[in-house]
Amino acid sequence: MKPCFCYDAIVVGTGAAGYNAACRLKEDGKKSVAIVTEGVNVGTSRNTGSDKQTYYKLGLSGEQADSVRKMAGDLFAGGSVDGDNALCEAALSARCFLHLCELGVPFPVNRYGEYVGYKTDHDPFERATSAGPLTSKFMTECLEREAKRLEVPVFDHLLAVEVLKEENGVCGLLCLDTEKGTFVLFRTPNVVLATGGPAGIYADSVYPACHTGTSSLALEAGASLQNMTEWQYGLASVSPRWNVSGTYMQVLPRFVSVDDKGVEHDFLADYFSDRYEALSAVFLKGYQWPFDSRKVLHGSSVIDLLVYRERVLKRRRVFLDFTKNPFGLTEIDFERLSPEAFSYLQRAEACFGTPIERLQAMNAPAVELYAEKGVDISKTPLEIALCAQHNNGGIAVDKWWQTSVCGLFAAGECAGTHGVARPGGSALNAGQVGSLRAAQYISESNRTVTEETFEKVAKEVLARHSAFCENALKNNNNVREKTAACTRRMSDFGGAIREPSSLRSALQETEREKNSLSSVGVDGKKSLSELYKLKDILCVQCAVLAAFLDFSEKVKGARGSALYYDERGELREGLDECFRFLLASGTTGKVQEVRMEEGKFVTSWRDVRPIPNGGDVFETVWRQYRENKNIY
Repeated sequence: MKPCFCYDAIVVGTGAAGYNAACRLKEDGKKSVAIVTEGVNVGTSRNTGSDKQTYYKLGLSGEQADSVRKMAGDLFAGGSVDGDNALCEAALSARCFLHLCELGVPFPVNRYGEYVGYKTDHDPFERATSAGPLTSKFMTECLEREAKRLEVPVFDHLLAVEVLKEENGVCGLLCLDTEKGTFVLFRTPNVVLATGGPAGIYADSVYPACHTGTSSLALEAGASLQNMTEWQYGLASVSPRWNVSGTYMQVLPRFVSVDDKGVEHDFLADYFSDRYEALSAVFLKGYQWPFDSRKVLHGSSVIDLLVYRERVLKRRRVFLDFTKNPFGLTEIDFERLSPEAFSYLQRAEACFGTPIERLQAMNAPAVELYAEKGVDISKTPLEIALCAQHNNGGIAVDKWWQTSVCGLFAAGECAGTHGVARPGGSALNAGQVGSLRAAQYISESNRTVTEETFEKVAKEVLARHSAFCENALKNNNNVREKTAACTRRMSDFGGAIREPSSLRSALQETEREKNSLSSVGVDGKKSLSELYKLKDILCVQCAVLAAFLDFSEKVKGARGSALYYDERGELREGLDECFRFLLASGTTGKVQEVRMEEGKFVTSWRDVRPIPNGGDVFETVWRQYRENKNIY
């Protein structure tokens, strides 16, 4: 038997959700816990951000009255959201936020101690706050310090490759040592996946390159994914990968594309007859950053479509140029902008100069951020694309963030608790709440795994994976070539623009690639992790494409973050025929699920779970709490 370690719970991932799950379990003291990670310093929490990365929580300042039920209602209103998850995220938001504050995350307060907020997208209250461009990084670092203080064991350089199951649920975890190319086993009745969204499935992605995700672990264990049609796509720089939202757009940069002959194209000028209409649309992209199908015909998302057309359909590279004003303008007549844009820039005292000068005045850290990554945007154009940024769907979980597989939990972005739309920054809150809920449930669980049961399962699993790796070591090295091809196909045909016949072809090709993994080779044991990542990518791509195709056939309309081509649909003047679409209606009360059955991907629909009724009587809740009867 390979090296084996025994714990009551294993947390997979060292992002903000993973560390929080482990810390909460350790603090409770009833269960032993350890963390498994491919790399302590990888992942989205630690390596991503925006011009002002938002954390969404219950309102804790000002005169506007907020409540748990109001916040739950606003989360639920995003569409295709389960009410029990929304209520939990609202009810525990203050507790989780203040926990982070106590750990040292520098959320700003006024002189009286109020955590003053601002409005974010889909937010009727001023619930949002921020610690700056690197909010999630600060969260992760503070939680990591707490995990070290609590002496939580961390097993580094281990890639989780299979959740082991017995008849009644989880019994262990198999990991690949990425440095040695050997396997390590964990005997455990509980696994918490905190591995982030399926970032690796797209070529055009703003996720950090070091983050790929492992959602196939849940699929292969028998759990379902839900709402996988719902993503956030937005304009982002290609290298380094970073969102160009907020101030990057509000300073009105110049958009330019370059063809394979090196010829520049001022493509916004080719589309917009009114330069100031174009500039106003660019400005709005700042706080309408995610692509939104409702904002195509009359809104700023036409900018995303134009970038997509240049990059994907015309195969040109697209750049933001902050050194010059757009359309050859020496000076911008700011009063000709939309009232909203002019008022904002006037109040920001930024009605002057070039885009880089305006950016320096409005948000100097946004310039410094790129400088720290080796890019001087005061001199160099920034290459961009319409990129995948966040998956609002994910692994289906209940109100304790447990999947349909007993003992398997998901927290953070890999958990599918969001729907069609969500308030900006709610993902950070959801990760903290979900990991706390999973830890609470595990602490009270009495599940155990016998050594005999575990060894029986582990023997078969080890034999299967050993044969898989031995075969790959014999084949010619082509894993990177295969990975590049399948992620490019996904971005071209399964991104924000989805056409049914292309989805069908892409799914067939992806299934063929998934079923022919035995032909993929690596150049040594240290490259086996690349093979497992390709395996994960192809599995999740199949699930996502099956979800897209099912949606296009049954809903027959576009919603949220994507356009589904419909020959009957509307078309904004000046756009190509491939952007014809209809907006879907009446679908936000349903959740779409996808699961694996005998190697095939099967979709189904169900009603959302409603927000649980309120009106609990204190004495009743107090009694149940004392008797520990309200946990399950």
